[in-house]
Amino acid sequence: MFSLKGKSAVITGGGSGIGKAISLCFAKQGAAVHIIELNADGASETVQEIKAAGGNALAYGCDVSRQEQVLDTFNQIGSVDILVNNAGIAHIGKADTTSEEDFVKVFNVNVKGAYNCLYAAIPLLKKAGGGVILNMASIAAVVGITDRFAYSMSKGAIYAMTLSVARDYMADHIRCNSISPARVHTPFVDGFIAKNYAGQEEEIFEKLSKSQPMGRMGKPEEVANLALYLCSDESGFITGNDYPLDGGFIKLNN
Repeated sequence: MFSLKGKSAVITGGGSGIGKAISLCFAKQGAAVHIIELNADGASETVQEIKAAGGNALAYGCDVSRQEQVLDTFNQIGSVDILVNNAGIAHIGKADTTSEEDFVKVFNVNVKGAYNCLYAAIPLLKKAGGGVILNMASIAAVVGITDRFAYSMSKGAIYAMTLSVARDYMADHIRCNSISPARVHTPFVDGFIAKNYAGQEEEIFEKLSKSQPMGRMGKPEEVANLALYLCSDESGFITGNDYPLDGGFIKLNN
């Protein structure tokens, strides 16, 4: 079950955190993994790890916010069966404390970046006779998160685009779903805590963990396991859905 043998999977932001976990998982299940990163060198460790385990992976340096680069990268890849739109950046701020520059930057990476990859991948998915698109949304798309105005905006857009793509390309045998994680323990989280709460790392980590009903952060591998199911043939009757992976945050955080 859940074999991806013979599949070509493109994973944006696949060199670290959740994207790395998905890349490793998909490669283990037999997919040829194509990792798109802003800096290809940043993904080389993941590629080497996959190859050392007997898998197949390549890395591509590409700024997903620039359509010309994205189109060129997908042309290099050539054949696509699975697209995972995972690349994204975070931002802290309210509507009146978010600069125009920061707002546009978040939009360009998180929203336009996903659109650019959809624009490039869908013709290739059609050519392959169908396939799967998985977008990484967030609980911030459906609940209010303090000081996450621009980030929430971008993930709300991802949520809506997922529904639109699922509807528009159903006849082309292209399925499209999204995952909405709560806080997941990645190197980004550790870096954020170290930068903003120097000397209080353990205390802040514990506080952030306990803000979720299960009392801990999610693991990248847990997101990867759900991603594997949604991109496998076993989920062939699923499209146009968002899957919260949130430790009970949305429904139980009263």
